[in-house]
Amino acid sequence: MITVGHPVVFAVGILGNILSFLVTLAPVPTFYRVYKKKSTESFQSVPYVVALLSAMLWLYYALLSIDVLLLSINTIACVVESVYLAIYLTYAPKPAMAFTVKLLCIMNMGLFGAMVAFLQFYVDGQRRVSIAGGVGAAFALAVFVAPLTIIRQVIRTKSVEFMPFWLSFFLTISAVVWFFYGLLMKDFFVAMPNVLGLLFGLAQMALYFVYRNRNPKKNGAVSEMQQQAAAVQADADAEKEQQLRQAHADADADGEAVAVRTDDERPKNVVVDIMLPPHH
Repeated sequence: MITVGHPVVFAVGILGNILSFLVTLAPVPTFYRVYKKKSTESFQSVPYVVALLSAMLWLYYALLSIDVLLLSINTIACVVESVYLAIYLTYAPKPAMAFTVKLLCIMNMGLFGAMVAFLQFYVDGQRRVSIAGGVGAAFALAVFVAPLTIIRQVIRTKSVEFMPFWLSFFLTISAVVWFFYGLLMKDFFVAMPNVLGLLFGLAQMALYFVYRNRNPKKNGAVSEMQQQAAAVQADADAEKEQQLRQAHADADADGEAVAVRTDDERPKNVVVDIMLPPHH
């Protein structure tokens, strides 16, 4: 039986670790943007909650199956995904923050905790490993599918602004490598999900290339508000111009003062200065 110690398997596993690490780093520009703008904008937390849960499940499976390469990358993934979610929760509006916290409590604490407790206390031996692997495989599919939650938004807006291309790209390449790793190790819990992972990744990249040069559709309500604001500004400019014209006309009429007689009745011309209103 081929083990992790086999040179080919070890090399493929190391490559898988490197690519999976790049996958975890792919959202860095997204969260740097969130940090700079102090806003999560239209970004969603669901892909990162699911990715964290998947890493936790694979970490548990790696501990049971004593797979060092799976253990290392999923430990790193748990830490990185936790950092992403911490940034998201810091800058998310209250409804999005509440939804994310609820999701974490239900999935990452409730479901994961219940599964581990059940397997540890009620299931023994290889059966425990098989169940953990099956659950991990199911959630691996969820990680590949999670970025597809924004496809509807991409199609509606004709914009890929909120669909991270590099995440889809590295997920696709990583899926290929981990498929061969699982095949060599005869670990079908690792191999099988990556078949669909490859298909989902290709679909996302195809969508990116279709819409990357499209102009996003304007929101109807926003456009209407912009038109109303422009109309109000035009009326204000017209009124201001009318006031300035009137001021100039008044100044021309009163600029020269009439002759004023002094006490000795001698005529004297007095010029009165008129200060015009300031131009804005």
